[in-house]
Amino acid sequence: MYGPVPSANTLKNTEYANRFFVYEVEGLRQNEATDQVESPIRKSGSVFITVPYNRMNQEMQRITRMGGKIKSIKPLNGNNHSDQAGTTAEQGKDKKAAMSETKAKAKAKSDVPVNIYKPKNPLIGKCVGNQELVKEGGIGRVRHLTFDVSDSDLWYLEGQSIGIIPPGENEKGKPHKLRLYSIASTRHGDQGDDNTVSLCVRELVYQHPETNETIYGVCSSYLCNLDEGADVTITGPVGKEMLLPEDPNATIIMMATGTGIAPYRAYLRRMFQEKHEDYKFNGFAWLIFGVPYQQNILYKEDLEKMQQEFPDNFRLTYALSREQKTADGKKMYIQNRVAEQVSEIWELLQKENTHTYICGLKGMEDGIDEALSAEAEKHGANWSDFQKSMKKAGRWHVETY
Repeated sequence: MYGPVPSANTLKNTEYANRFFVYEVEGLRQNEATDQVESPIRKSGSVFITVPYNRMNQEMQRITRMGGKIKSIKPLNGNNHSDQAGTTAEQGKDKKAAMSETKAKAKAKSDVPVNIYKPKNPLIGKCVGNQELVKEGGIGRVRHLTFDVSDSDLWYLEGQSIGIIPPGENEKGKPHKLRLYSIASTRHGDQGDDNTVSLCVRELVYQHPETNETIYGVCSSYLCNLDEGADVTITGPVGKEMLLPEDPNATIIMMATGTGIAPYRAYLRRMFQEKHEDYKFNGFAWLIFGVPYQQNILYKEDLEKMQQEFPDNFRLTYALSREQKTADGKKMYIQNRVAEQVSEIWELLQKENTHTYICGLKGMEDGIDEALSAEAEKHGANWSDFQKSMKKAGRWHVETY
């Protein structure tokens, strides 16, 4: 039930050694839950279940709920680990405490965490939330997913991404490759306890150009249909391009389309919803957000509440392409909003502590550059040179697809 387990030879030579354990369980009742257990129930009544170290406590609780009793726990390499579940529980508590201390020490450093979990040694998290973000009348499906990562070493910063490895194999019979998704929660998670990580995922759906068959994205569909309580394979975190500046007085200009809102949700929650002793945002944040309809404005209630509560520090501008029109009657895209506000944007860019972020569909970049280029010329400047200077100073951040 945890997917394929590395071979014994692999275990001897990788970090998987001593991280997978075999539970011998008896007394499981035959029911709907046990029908989903991949390990066969033998005539003797014993089941042998392979469990990753970071899910041992959760698996013990699940076994108890199904009426089972753990007879023994052994590492996959065959050495006795414990014959008493209580011993493992205590070790689990010690491990969790050690992890909390490790995370605290790591976060105290200025280093950016990268690849704490790699594809060869991923983290097995658990889905604890999967909510639809698109209101009735909107286009497509976009889900807000939250994963429990409490029994792990994972920590991350706003603006980073994690990888998700969907289960199964591709058409060539090989395991699916990971997909990267921008993290939509702050470093403290949606619950503020450092135990979760959240994503904002749009289900990819398109028509095959030759067969006209409806194709669903492998990983996005897997995530959008993920049940609460299901395990999920996580790697990362990765990324240094979209990190927030430490300056609490900075000006932050954010441009996004669709799920490009994910890192900005993390930024804004850190700025305006969380309370920190070492970070109190006193600067100015401006979000220009492009979607087709009102119903597609992701996190709309939270965004508008922050705008209402912090009018001097946060401005919210929408570009609704199917509802709003430009002055010449064309659809209103994000680049059109930038063109409308370009004189003020240009003025803000002159400040040495202004950071600009672009996240979402790559197609918006040319229009944004065109608007800023025209404005730069009015001031006797060359936009390409100015943009390069911002990039060199670490003030121009782009993550598009």
